[in-house]
Amino acid sequence: MSTYGRSSPSWLKLALTLASALLALLVLWQGFFFLRDTDLPRLLTAFIAILGFGAAMSVLYVATDVILQQLPLELSHRLQPLPFIVPGVVMVGYFVALPMVRTLAASLFNRDGTAFVGFANYIQVFTEPFMLETFRNNLLWLVFGAGLTVVFGLTIAALADRSRHEKIAKAIIFMPMAISLVGAGVIWKFIYAFKDPSEPQIGLLNAIVVAFGGEPQAWIQLIQPWNNLFLIVIVIWLQTGYAMVLFSAAIKSVPNDLLEAARIDGAGEIRIFFSIIIPYIRPTLIAVTATVVIFTLKIFDIVLVMTGGQFGTDVIATQFYNQYFVNRNAGLGSAIAIVLLAAVVPVIVYNLKNFNRNEPL
Repeated sequence: MSTYGRSSPSWLKLALTLASALLALLVLWQGFFFLRDTDLPRLLTAFIAILGFGAAMSVLYVATDVILQQLPLELSHRLQPLPFIVPGVVMVGYFVALPMVRTLAASLFNRDGTAFVGFANYIQVFTEPFMLETFRNNLLWLVFGAGLTVVFGLTIAALADRSRHEKIAKAIIFMPMAISLVGAGVIWKFIYAFKDPSEPQIGLLNAIVVAFGGEPQAWIQLIQPWNNLFLIVIVIWLQTGYAMVLFSAAIKSVPNDLLEAARIDGAGEIRIFFSIIIPYIRPTLIAVTATVVIFTLKIFDIVLVMTGGQFGTDVIATQFYNQYFVNRNAGLGSAIAIVLLAAVVPVIVYNLKNFNRNEPL
């Protein structure tokens, strides 16, 4: 036995294990580029990726574990989490951090990356009229989209908990969450559909308006800038169920003894809601609000499906798409992407700090 309580390592075994690990890494590295550039059918490519990468990762984990078992006991225990952490860190670094750095670098160059322009693209982002309109629209999405989603979710959660039909009501309200953003856009495009007043209206909203003697309206085309609010209705419809479920779970965790004591002291239900329930579920309230805000800041699919960013409905994400992929302006498109990142990161950081602050000891 060695001084560390383990048998002496077999150098041949260690050499073979190390060689296996290096071979697995080589397979993963070269396999990525091969599958990225191959012309094989997609189904076959997916099969090769699942089988090959799965086998390579298994070999890599086993080899790493064998190597760690030969180290001193204390050092082995300290390094044991690394085989599980490092692959994730590498993937995040390659697929998130590296593109972020490359996007930041591209934002400092002109449209085709041939000339350094410094902060000219950022100046354009904050001075061009179409970008100012875009920021206005995103502000509308934040105030009305995120704000009303949280308010409706919290209100419905509080009211549904008192209903005999709680499960049915929550199931109906949560149901839109099962629909993709593109699918929701298609559904609401039919609802807002507009025909010439002389023709029958196929849009549900205009059919109702006409039935009550009103004039049909091009809800998402001509009514500017209020057409953005008609788009915001879609995300409220989608996300209210998500907020409701989390708020409902948090409200149910409020101790009944605390609520009964407040009622005995003469507090009304509204006073109990704002003075006891809201402070008690504050961590959940912050987490849900942050999640909805991030989702709203990155909104893209609904706007692209409904209007394509036309009629004054562009948001930051669609503007980035148009500048980078449609107008082929890599510099300005990258600058818009960095601005979107800068808007999202503080919310994420605040949310993480809130999680750490409320983590049980």
